[in-house]
Amino acid sequence: MPEPAIDLEGRTDQDVVEALRALANPVRLQMLRWLREPERNFAEYEAIADPVEVGVCVSHLRAKSGLAQSTVSAYMAELQRAGLVQATRIGKWTHYKRDEKRIAQLVAVLGATL
Repeated sequence: MPEPAIDLEGRTDQDVVEALRALANPVRLQMLRWLREPERNFAEYEAIADPVEVGVCVSHLRAKSGLAQSTVSAYMAELQRAGLVQATRIGKWTHYKRDEKRIAQLVAVLGATL
């Protein structure tokens, strides 16, 4: 079996495939878009932490999307496994924010490969 290709950013082909798979779902893609500007997109929700520094509470993602808590949690876990978001736990709540460095690396890898 051939060695996986590794790019200059340290991402393997499999990492890129996992990220693209996570982004292939339109709802996950929309959630990632919302997280790009959390203060604007979640202004109507009372945050217990800074949405820019810590992230957006999963309950706010659930309310905005209209999806079940379990579905939102599964979607966010998929984005986290793909390296596109970071999770922070505050009490019983999980907050998510974009991993801008990893997203930029993905964009650079796609630009260099395709």
